[in-house]
Amino acid sequence: MWLILRSVAVLVVGAILGAVYLQNVWLGLLIGLLVSLGLFLAFEARKGDNPGRDEYDDGSRL
Repeated sequence: MWLILRSVAVLVVGAILGAVYLQNVWLGLLIGLLVSLGLFLAFEARKGDNPGRDEYDDGSRL
């Protein structure tokens, strides 16, 4: 839930900054979309980290 809210907040901030500084809302939305997608993927990738497991896994097992 918080992850989606953060992504939406970055998208909105990108649109506002694009409208104010870049004079182009669409460019701001595109930049905000790329940043929010990057944040979303980074946080989702961190979820599968399995902290607390001491077992070494080299990825050879299915």
